[in-house]
Amino acid sequence: MYETYASTPPPAAPAPVPEPAAVAPARGRGRLSGLRHHALWRNRAVRATALIVLLALSGLILLALVREQTGTRGFLVGLGLAVFPVPLLLLAFRWLDRVEPGPWRNLIFAFTWGSCAAALVAITANSFAVRWIAVATADPDSADTLGATLVAPVVEESAKAAAILLLFLFRRRHFTGIVDGVVFAGFTATGFAFTENILYLGNAFGEDQEFGFSGLGSVTAGTFFVRVIMSPFAHPLFTVLTGIGFGLVALTPTRRMRGRAWVRIRRFLLPVTGLLLAMGMHALWNGSASLSPLAFYGVYGLFMVPVFAFLTWLAIWTRQRELRLLAAELPAYAAAGWLDPAEPLALSSMRARSIAQGQAARVHGPGAAKAVAEYEEAATALAFLRYRARRGAATPDLAAAFQARERELLHRLWERKRLAGPALVYAAQVTGRIRLLPPPYHPAYAAAYNPYKTY
Repeated sequence: MYETYASTPPPAAPAPVPEPAAVAPARGRGRLSGLRHHALWRNRAVRATALIVLLALSGLILLALVREQTGTRGFLVGLGLAVFPVPLLLLAFRWLDRVEPGPWRNLIFAFTWGSCAAALVAITANSFAVRWIAVATADPDSADTLGATLVAPVVEESAKAAAILLLFLFRRRHFTGIVDGVVFAGFTATGFAFTENILYLGNAFGEDQEFGFSGLGSVTAGTFFVRVIMSPFAHPLFTVLTGIGFGLVALTPTRRMRGRAWVRIRRFLLPVTGLLLAMGMHALWNGSASLSPLAFYGVYGLFMVPVFAFLTWLAIWTRQRELRLLAAELPAYAAAGWLDPAEPLALSSMRARSIAQGQAARVHGPGAAKAVAEYEEAATALAFLRYRARRGAATPDLAAAFQARERELLHRLWERKRLAGPALVYAAQVTGRIRLLPPPYHPAYAAAYNPYKTY
């Protein structure tokens, strides 16, 4: 059993928060999780240096390969056209992550892995596979089709999934659920699609130059329409299935389940199932493109678009569920005196959060808005920490680290309380959420309650 207690800010600390149930340390972590605790990999500088060197070498080798295939002019044209959907996709995934935004370094790693390491593995393995199929079948004409349908989905989705696995193992604190899995998968796949589009568009431009095509009827225009306008979400859609699998593992409780063997099997099967679904959807998409235009547009309209709509709804619903979780978990800290009773209601609304930051900026300047944003992030992390502790979610070091992490987050809240508290209470009143306060906190029940009180 461990206490939920925080550092004591003068002059008087709020009461301790009620304890969640004890969490048993996870056992049987296996080789992959054991890598995370290896003496060498505990050194952050070693891990960072190894990753930077790996990604830099991958990027340089990839640049040389793509430029060799497309030529300098083709590479520049492909680069200029491939960049169009990237900002929109990244902003969409970042918007989804607004409830508990993770560090940018994790997202930059995911994008760089997809655009460099995963793309290099895919180009090399796919080229080797196509050549081997052409020799083995003595049918070079069908080698490209077989490679795109059978080999490319397995190679590419596995290469992209490696980034999600690394983040799951080494950035476990920031990998808390389905939304994180979707965001990491989306950034990785967007980077991969960016590099792949450079290659396809650069080759299309070279073909137009060779045969004298130009205008809307050119190969470059057709490739741009299909890959950038019509289906920029294709690669993110495939890889998001893998991300959801890892996100479900992050939510899997380790207690209240009778068989630890079943827990281990489930933690293995969920990401593998997501990866297999990603490979299957990828194979269906590539295979339809090699059959006929009618099959391609049929798969696009009858399968890809509905699946995209469903996964978009699932991601947004999960984000709303996270906001409801804040409203459920943070009142324990309000009851202990760490938060104003109105603050959990404001923190569980993205509109109220924005209003609070704007109010702080108008009254105290931009620095205050930043302090409110940091306060909101710390409160969100605190709610998720308590939720996972109560459920016994599958975090190996949660039992040992819970008290220290809670103390750290509450200290961050207390340091920013003077600026953030009144702004959030103001936002709760402006948005009408303060009416949801139960007695005796609601103004109708207690005239002494002042939503504009200072701290």
